[in-house]
Amino acid sequence: MVKRPPTGTIPELPGSYQFKDVHGRVIYVGKASNLRQRLSNYFQSPRNMHPRTAQMVETAESVEWTTVRNEVEALMLEFSLIKQHNPRFNVRLRDDKSYPFLAVTVDEAWPRALVMRGRKRKGTRYFGPYAHAYAIRDTLDLLLRSFPIRTCSPAKFNQHERLGRPCLLFHIEKCSGPCVGEIDPTAYRQLVEELCSFLDGDTDDIVKRLEAEMHGAASELEFERAARLRDRLTAVRKAIEKQQMVGDRSEDIDVIGIAEDELEAAVQVFYVRKGRVLGRKGFILDKVEDLSPGGLIDRILEEMYGDEPILGVPKQVLVPWEADDTGTYEEWMTMLRGSRVQIRTPQRGDKRELLETVTRNAKEEFTRHRLRRASDHNTRSRALTELQHHLNLPEAPLRIECYDMAHIQGTDYVGSMVVMEDGLPNKREYRRFKIRDVPGNDDYAAMAEVVRRRLTAYLAERDRPINERGEKPGRFAYPPQLLLVDGGKGQLSAAKRVIDELELTDEIPVAGLAKRFEEVFIPGRSEPVEIPRGSEALFMLQRVRDEAHRFANTFHGERRSKRMTASSLDGIPGLGETRKKKLVAAMGGVNAVKRASLEELQAHSFLPDAVATAIHEKFQGAPPAGGHLTGT
Repeated sequence: MVKRPPTGTIPELPGSYQFKDVHGRVIYVGKASNLRQRLSNYFQSPRNMHPRTAQMVETAESVEWTTVRNEVEALMLEFSLIKQHNPRFNVRLRDDKSYPFLAVTVDEAWPRALVMRGRKRKGTRYFGPYAHAYAIRDTLDLLLRSFPIRTCSPAKFNQHERLGRPCLLFHIEKCSGPCVGEIDPTAYRQLVEELCSFLDGDTDDIVKRLEAEMHGAASELEFERAARLRDRLTAVRKAIEKQQMVGDRSEDIDVIGIAEDELEAAVQVFYVRKGRVLGRKGFILDKVEDLSPGGLIDRILEEMYGDEPILGVPKQVLVPWEADDTGTYEEWMTMLRGSRVQIRTPQRGDKRELLETVTRNAKEEFTRHRLRRASDHNTRSRALTELQHHLNLPEAPLRIECYDMAHIQGTDYVGSMVVMEDGLPNKREYRRFKIRDVPGNDDYAAMAEVVRRRLTAYLAERDRPINERGEKPGRFAYPPQLLLVDGGKGQLSAAKRVIDELELTDEIPVAGLAKRFEEVFIPGRSEPVEIPRGSEALFMLQRVRDEAHRFANTFHGERRSKRMTASSLDGIPGLGETRKKKLVAAMGGVNAVKRASLEELQAHSFLPDAVATAIHEKFQGAPPAGGHLTGT
């Protein structure tokens, strides 16, 4: 349990504080306008604290703090530390899907529209998020008739550019054909800008323009063109119908609806821009810390706006109840937006109805979530408890690490380490190993090498003086509460010898799961442990073992494929991996590079003349003296 620092040493200033466990891992991050006053609340009788708070204080070994100038800086520091350490006792985002966006790559010479998920990149405009990718494709299919920008990949674009023939989308009027020069860059850029404006909610000007062009074409007896404009106008109006109108044209609002119980909260967000609902998103929060309703709002605002939001910070945020520190959060968001931001709880009128609609969505999603997760959460807890009992562990193994090897007759030898925390895979903690010191085919020695490298790294991190540790914990900073090896007694013995050598016997339990009969072995016992067939405990071990096997085989396949598919472009002086990839992409394939003339190769600005000459000579030979081929 954490020791209380002398009261006089805690400053009466704003700042962030961090509780750490015995391994130095940050388990909770908080902020306070007065650190001394806030921290004193943690050092009282556990009977007077919320059970989750009491558990956190009991788990903690030390507390540290950092002072800042004001409450906004304290908020920003707290958010940064939570993102960096992902503390187990802070509210955690769970089941957050990688929601799809409609993206337009405005930084490309010929921008394209596509569906994108995950990490966002500069030079791309995003619209959404959408609940499903098919919703984006439906919308895009309607809009391409009015804004026919390309949707093809760079390779496809380059291929048709070389062929001089457009693809099918050009012929059905869903692409303007930039690959074959059917549209000039200025006109194409205008199409892109109009599409982005439409997706931003500026629809009136586009509708008026299309109507005017349609009537103009009809009056000039250009009936075929008028019919095409009519079809485009119909498509635009259908797309507008998909953007529900909920407010005035000047309103940019994010509406947050919440449904919760003691342990979790479901959050739904509607993004309203220029009065239209342009996107929606939902996520689940684990309430692993004691929070008031207003404190939950604080955490949600941090989650939504701490990293730069794709659609920007709106003028107004509607929430179901008041935040604990509305003033600080409004000041923070105003700073992010560059103009005034309000956080409101509407009591009547259209905005109240809109908030109730979003809250109703949150309640429906929460009901679906609980139906999906009810048995899952209970079975994971039961499995961990059963493992503790059957393997005689000192505590439930909240962190399980499993190791496996992969090779073919001793070649491309690799090992894998997968991690399961709280019964769920934590893929950020997965690690891959290239076997260095094992000649030939020896699974036992390979297992020993991998376990030794992992645990030696842990010891180095554990024994490093605190003042020498970096801001982030090392890659192997946390020990497993169960180290599982894929294999029987041989692999188990190899791992156990390493643990004994490193004097970690009392700290790290180890077990082996043999494939043949799904038997579980532990050190000091010749017979397998009797874990009931079909039990949740055995199922969890099988899952983590299968994941380690999959991860090892994937890595082995990558190494083997890389070794066996050496490119004919390898070995050319000055042509490294980066330059090679750019050249192949620019020319549309290795065969195109082989056939290219010297002039075609020298036309690429990233390719020095000497390298272009070397490529040409390798595949087509050096030209005769004088530099020209002659014939008779």
